[in-house]
Amino acid sequence: MHKNILTKREKEIFDLLILNKSTKEISYELNISEKTVRNHISNVMQKLNIKTRSGAILELIKLGEISL
Repeated sequence: MHKNILTKREKEIFDLLILNKSTKEISYELNISEKTVRNHISNVMQKLNIKTRSGAILELIKLGEISL
């Protein structure tokens, strides 16, 4: 059975990232600080052992965690 890698909040953030939203726009939309947004993104990158946001997005698409 496929276990979700992303928390609900991480998925919300990456769904907005693939819409080309900035950290600032995401923080505004989700009503959280920019630092919190960056922390969530960093946590996902660590989980995936990937160094870039775009790399993380590609991997999450491959894993079926997010879609375009």
